[in-house]
Amino acid sequence: MSGRGTTAQPDGRGAELAVDRLIDDPTTRIIVCCGSGGVGKTTTAAAIGLRAAERGRRTVVLTIDPARRLAQSMGLTELDNTPRPVKGAAGPDGPGELHAMMLDMKRTFDEVVLAHADPERARAILENPFYQSLSAGFAGTQEYMAMEKLGQLRSTGEWDLIVVDTPPSRSALDFLDAPNRLGSFLDGKIIRVLMAPAKVGGRSAMKFLNVGMGLLTGTLGKIFGAQLLTDLQTFVAAMDSMFGGFRERADRTYQLLKAEGTAFLVVAAPERDALREAAYFVDRLAEDEMPLAGLVLNRVHGTGAPQLTAERALAAAQALEENGSEDGTSRADALAAGLLRLHAERVEVMARERRTRDRFVSVYPDVPIVEVPALAGDVHDLDGLRLIGRRLSGDPEPTTDSPEP
Repeated sequence: MSGRGTTAQPDGRGAELAVDRLIDDPTTRIIVCCGSGGVGKTTTAAAIGLRAAERGRRTVVLTIDPARRLAQSMGLTELDNTPRPVKGAAGPDGPGELHAMMLDMKRTFDEVVLAHADPERARAILENPFYQSLSAGFAGTQEYMAMEKLGQLRSTGEWDLIVVDTPPSRSALDFLDAPNRLGSFLDGKIIRVLMAPAKVGGRSAMKFLNVGMGLLTGTLGKIFGAQLLTDLQTFVAAMDSMFGGFRERADRTYQLLKAEGTAFLVVAAPERDALREAAYFVDRLAEDEMPLAGLVLNRVHGTGAPQLTAERALAAAQALEENGSEDGTSRADALAAGLLRLHAERVEVMARERRTRDRFVSVYPDVPIVEVPALAGDVHDLDGLRLIGRRLSGDPEPTTDSPEP
């Protein structure tokens, strides 16, 4: 595991993830945020992108999650397949900029076809019904197109840092399998047979294959339908010259994800199910030899009176209520008792979160962790993202009542 972006924790619990050191490192070119749903992964990606931009890096945030939260938090009416500048995200010092975009799977596929096929063949592909179904939602297409888009962004050299926000489920790591899945599809028996006439060429070859193709297409026609099979054959014939390019680009992007300039951040909440999912991501990244930078533990609860234990708070609340029952509890005493009970509940939540975190650390002691304290409300603008960025980086809280001075 790389030592970039880590510092030693004083309590001996292993390395602490230093986010600023990670994003300030000019060799860090790609940060991939992955994790289960509902843990603040999209917000984390946006906050990292904003902080990097305001610290002088030209940054783009790419979300594969179709939710509109990223656009809303950045003050954009919409996101599409083209990076859009985020106003008010430039740093006071340096040339930093922030752009954001959301993967449009079909448009990315169309762009690939237009870029790598001559106009006549591209038109035949784009108008093919099988292609239209494939590009609109065929299993695995989204993950492969995410690889394509990431490769496109990286190849331009325009961005100092690309932050990728992945889908909110275990499928977030499916794009790691995209090259192998594509290779399996292209190397499959059906595809090889359908491509055979085009590869062999000539009338004699077609006559030679007629008997076998007739038997195969008759069988496949019963399974898929004659028209779909015809569309598939036409699609394969038109795409024949492009298949190798798809695989090569996917393999290059896969290697890019394993390179030194890439860092994976696993995002989780301090809850049993979320950290179980985080463990899955950590194991999978290790299996694929992907560079894990650390774990972002989001929405960690705290208290302004850590010295007041839950037991003492409950005892004090009970004393107020018992004393008040004799001479009539005042409204102030009732309020104080209620606040003490709320404090006791918060301390118990904190203890449960700490136990859950410690279990994870005991299994993965070498994974750097940064804890992000919970906010009182949802993040819905740049000020909120800046506050999350501060908490990710361990900056002191602003002294004013507003999130941003």
